[in-house]
Amino acid sequence: MTLTVLLGGARSGKSSIAVELGRRHRGPVSFIATAPPVDADMEERIERHRLERPASWSTVEEPTELYEALDATSHDALVIIDCLTLWVSNLMYAGRSDADVCDLASAASALAASRPAPVVAISNEVGMGIHPETTLGRRYRDLLGRVNQRFAASADTSLLLVAGRAIALDDPWKLLGGEPDAAS
Repeated sequence: MTLTVLLGGARSGKSSIAVELGRRHRGPVSFIATAPPVDADMEERIERHRLERPASWSTVEEPTELYEALDATSHDALVIIDCLTLWVSNLMYAGRSDADVCDLASAASALAASRPAPVVAISNEVGMGIHPETTLGRRYRDLLGRVNQRFAASADTSLLLVAGRAIALDDPWKLLGGEPDAAS
């Protein structure tokens, strides 16, 4: 297991599984948290998540510089990235272009897949709900979908979680017996 991507909706079990994978790892664990404490509710959530993690884990709170945070972690540590959903939102808020965010995702996912120790990346699947009413909401949904695709393409394992249960996600071209058309 090098890079594992856990996708799902809110409260689907993604973070719980990632934390359990960290607990089972027979070595150091580094947790990269991308959630900024923007209001009292987020501050409470961040504190609750901190208390759920073992004190022996190192935590890096980094809302935008994911590649740098990942690169700086010990190469023998299992890394949990929680989460790509907020990372993309933070980059959009910082004014990064869609192309820039996709390039950053490609670089970070390639780094995650090349590490000698496992990486678990968590992200929400937001494209299965109601069509966003605003231009910004549609941009976010589409951009996060592209980021999720980049991470899943680099991953050894991608799981879709629903109600604490997982469905393995396979490369569709592997299942269909071919390669994607270059024009698609």
